Amino acid sequence: MTTGERVAVAALSLVDTPFRLHGRDPATGLDCIGLAAVAMRRAGLGVWTPRGYGLRNNAIDSALACVDQCDLVPAAGALAPGDLVLVRPGPAQHHLLITAFGGWFAHAHAGLRRVVAMPGPPAWPIERCWRPQRKKD
Repeated sequence: MTTGERVAVAALSLVDTPFRLHGRDPATGLDCIGLAAVAMRRAGLGVWTPRGYGLRNNAIDSALACVDQCDLVPAAGALAPGDLVLVRPGPAQHHLLITAFGGWFAHAHAGLRRVVAMPGPPAWPIERCWRPQRKKD
């Protein structure tokens, strides 16, 4: 199983976990960053955990600065299982999805108040995409 596939399996195992803004623990709830962090941790990777963000945001550069500190590299080509996809659902909003299998995505859905799996392609514009890859020390 590839690193990305392990991340995808871990993300899908969290479907139906409650949604909680800034949530980082499946026992109490996850947001989109918490979902990515837990899935990556369960796959044995360095975790992306930016701080100081909100559901409504426009400037996310400070939150993205921590990407270099974890096991993510810019993704090229077609999406693969485990890819983290940054989308823009609205003019001042960003959201993370995790690519699953067969064109599906896992994400923490604030409106449904839980982690869900949804068929793709994403309904929102994709801004950036990263692939989980263990970095050499």
